[in-house]
Amino acid sequence: MSSISSKEIQIERAKTTKIDQVDFNNIDFGRIFTDHMFVCDFKDGKWQTPKIMPYQPMTIDPSARVFHYGQAVFEGMKAYKDEAGKVWLFRPEENHARINKSAARLAIPEFPKDYFFNGLHTLLNLDKDWVKPGMGNSLYIRPFVIATEPAISASPASEYRFMIICSPAKAYYSGKVRVLFAEKFSRSADGGVGFAKAAGNYAAQFHPTNLAKEQGYQQVVWTDANTHEYLEEAGTMNVFFRVNDTLITAPTNDRILDGITRKSIIQLAKDNHIDVEVRRVSVKEIKDAARNGSLKEIFGAGTAAVISPISTFEHAEEVFELPNVEDSFASIFKEKLLNIQHNLSEDLHNWRQEVK
Repeated sequence: MSSISSKEIQIERAKTTKIDQVDFNNIDFGRIFTDHMFVCDFKDGKWQTPKIMPYQPMTIDPSARVFHYGQAVFEGMKAYKDEAGKVWLFRPEENHARINKSAARLAIPEFPKDYFFNGLHTLLNLDKDWVKPGMGNSLYIRPFVIATEPAISASPASEYRFMIICSPAKAYYSGKVRVLFAEKFSRSADGGVGFAKAAGNYAAQFHPTNLAKEQGYQQVVWTDANTHEYLEEAGTMNVFFRVNDTLITAPTNDRILDGITRKSIIQLAKDNHIDVEVRRVSVKEIKDAARNGSLKEIFGAGTAAVISPISTFEHAEEVFELPNVEDSFASIFKEKLLNIQHNLSEDLHNWRQEVK
């Protein structure tokens, strides 16, 4: 496999910066982008020399296979700046491994590790002023790869483009979320691409989520495609349930994304002597727990939102309001995660990686 050093990356610096035009206190998630982007093309059976260039539109052929057969995968990760001005990534090795796992499922070539990390670190050093210090501030990082070969025959492409773009971010969700438990629609099925961060997975969620919004709910908690009896994910996040003082979440499989925030919460729970059960969770179990008062919390977990508490859920026209819990697991884990990410607490598991 090819290898490359940071010095070999071709860099074209932006002539001017857009940063002075940004109100960092009022940011609409994912609509503002930094001055530079990372680009690397796959042609003739190998990844070409990576480039960093000013953020800009790109020209792509209308027959590019991504438009016709959906060969596209992506990742979501964040950079954080501490009070000393150092920039940190959180478990980035997991993101690199997962994008390649996603790519393999869609017959996309693996992206080399040194290309990924040398490119990412170089890009972040160029745009480090966009990473603002302070709790809740971050730089959202979007690596993605698309099929660019101009051909509409139904087969994998022979040409691809790998890119990284960055967007300053604050809290993704504010307040608590109301959700519907899915009864008809499915996020993914056995043997499918649910475990991958494939672009089409998210597009398929939009219609049922819009239907939920029409009923006053922000998200859908997805159930298994076979029976709709088991709870699997919440919107674009993994989902956790607290029954009494036990934390429960569904196991990963080929339907459920192996979330980095998810596995971090499981580890933090173990570190803090909280009982964790990773097993199938039925709709009936959670409804029964809500009725008898043992259901204390439900929350979603993911990179963008970190942790998003759920206040209400509906299933089969029954509405359940969750109690307000003092010292909730959601608030405890969110604080611990943010403290690690912002270099405010000890990193027992070496999750942080400094950008140098």
